[in-house]
Amino acid sequence: MATLAGAARIERLSSVLLSDGIDCFVAQHPISMGYLHGFHEHAGERFMAMCIHSSGKMCMICPALSASQAARAGIQDVRPWKDGEDPLALFAKVAEDWGLKSAIIAVDSDMPARMLLQMQDVLPAALFKSGETQLAQLMRIKSQDEVDLLLQAGKIADEGFLAAFPHIKAGMTERQVGKLLTDAMSALGGVPTFCIVATGANSAEPHHLTDDTVLKDGDVLILDFGCSVDGYNSDITRTVSVGKASEKAKQVYDIVFRAHMAGRNASRSGATCGSVDAAARKVIVDAGYGQYFVHRTGHGLGMNVHEEPFIIGGSEIVLEPGNCFSIEPGIYLSGELGVRVENIVVATADGHISMNAEPSGTMLETE
Repeated sequence: MATLAGAARIERLSSVLLSDGIDCFVAQHPISMGYLHGFHEHAGERFMAMCIHSSGKMCMICPALSASQAARAGIQDVRPWKDGEDPLALFAKVAEDWGLKSAIIAVDSDMPARMLLQMQDVLPAALFKSGETQLAQLMRIKSQDEVDLLLQAGKIADEGFLAAFPHIKAGMTERQVGKLLTDAMSALGGVPTFCIVATGANSAEPHHLTDDTVLKDGDVLILDFGCSVDGYNSDITRTVSVGKASEKAKQVYDIVFRAHMAGRNASRSGATCGSVDAAARKVIVDAGYGQYFVHRTGHGLGMNVHEEPFIIGGSEIVLEPGNCFSIEPGIYLSGELGVRVENIVVATADGHISMNAEPSGTMLETE
């Protein structure tokens, strides 16, 4: 990952900061730091700050136990502190050197409140604000190197599904099915990141917590899972039937599949995120199931599983080449069944490229 990050991204971020009137950006989350400079360390409860000035200067304040990793990531100005020392003194020195006493400072949107409060105590006259918008301007446009990694992760998810599907049968538990999927992705070289397995009535819970529910013949089974390759993620959802599918399950699947394809057909550079959501949603609304489509049509994907752009109703954000996002409409009938179909796509000038193999046009049935 370090080869994708470094000076070029720091320079791009400093340019965004300058144009937005922000003096400094402070990154702390492993994904933010990893994206910007290939440094993926997690600080735990310790103070850690990658400080980036609008002029392009940067330094790294980190626990001494992470100093060698920071240097190995190519960070030139590493300022370590040992347990028992005060890391805020190092932050105060950076603020003094960079003239941040009354500056505007953008921070990671995932920064712990503890760390933000500590920095505010050091600089009570400074204005601290979320830097989510500034960082997202960089992260939402994927380079070809990033797209290649996303394609690799997507292929592993596809092949993991193909490897696991023939072994799924009634009598297994959700957790056992999840292990089939995660083991398959691991064997293919991916690092499993999440796996939702929801059978029967559980499939009507979009973010069901996989448990020991036993699969029964006729159950609708949602499989929503992904892995990472060099820090870049896949995210795919397939809905299948355990044994023979009911006529209702087939009907609902057909509606969701058509909604998925409508969203796909609307996905291209120049379209708004809201128009893509509307295209998918219209199919479900017209079929009489609008109230059962309870979430947005999609979300961006990259080093984060969920990031900008969000494919949500009313959004006027215009898609650009390199935007990578999911198309995942669903219908959820509480206490009965749920269906979701998801592929990841990257917008191009004349349409999109799918990061996943095409989903089945009819509901697949296990043996």
